[in-house]
Amino acid sequence: MAAFLLGAVLLIVQPQVVPSRPAINSNAETSQSVQRELLKKTSQKNDFKENIHSNGTCQQLPQTIIIGVRKGGTRALLEMLSLHPDIAAAESEVHFFDWEDHYRNGLQWYINQMPFSYPNQITVEKTPAYFTSPKVPERVYNMNQSMRLLLILRDPSERVLSDYTQVFYNHMQKHKPYPSIEQFLIKNGELNVDYKAINRSLYYIHMQNWLKYFPLDHIHIVDGDKLIKDPFPEIEKVERFLKLSPQINASNFYFNKTKGFYCLRDSGRERCLHESKGRAHPQVDSRLLEKLQEYFHEPNKKFFELVGRTFDWH
Repeated sequence: MAAFLLGAVLLIVQPQVVPSRPAINSNAETSQSVQRELLKKTSQKNDFKENIHSNGTCQQLPQTIIIGVRKGGTRALLEMLSLHPDIAAAESEVHFFDWEDHYRNGLQWYINQMPFSYPNQITVEKTPAYFTSPKVPERVYNMNQSMRLLLILRDPSERVLSDYTQVFYNHMQKHKPYPSIEQFLIKNGELNVDYKAINRSLYYIHMQNWLKYFPLDHIHIVDGDKLIKDPFPEIEKVERFLKLSPQINASNFYFNKTKGFYCLRDSGRERCLHESKGRAHPQVDSRLLEKLQEYFHEPNKKFFELVGRTFDWH
């Protein structure tokens, strides 16, 4: 069942680097002129260059960032959102705000990583590590206090298993041995709460850090578990949050019986996530899984109180 659910989250589509036609979105918050002023105020350098394409597109700072969470479904969310004509999505994870080597390059470097887009399009980038990186909220705030943030979450216990699975397969592809998940989850006979994958699932701790800089109405939380089971209603909510015209509809999603999860349909083309996605979780002893779920009970309650909504988690 875990493999079935995980598979649904990961649909892959290559975003267009240069849109072929203009899109209309009167609610895009950062125009090219505002962008230039923002660059001057927040960078030590003033020698900015605008990369303008012959069709009128240029690279812009993102007005929306998918900040996480790792293994929560960020890739699927980005690709689904990219179905909207008013969205221009960065193809890869940029890691500007959390990697010091990248951050030192300044905003001009950051903007050079963005796709070409029309002035009224919303540029989106996603880097799941942003949510759990302590320095990132302040850095994003210093760049743009009006930033609209997207956070996709799933059951914390499932997220831990997915986190381990990704690292495990990364090692296997390099023909490197990797310990069993029990060796990470258990320490001296007890649950190893120092395991990084567990820390990443303590959502309320990281959310508190973001709420120091951004009001809750600037952070839209996508239910990753619901996105798996029925993606369209969740994407509708994202459209409303970003003040986009309703362009994505139920016909853009279809259930692939062979793969066992939803895929995308766009302009007559059907496509699913890369086969590297949706891998089966490791088998975990039921008692250990219960212990993991019990550990998250109180942190989950704190998160629900913090954001004013509940999720169907164990």
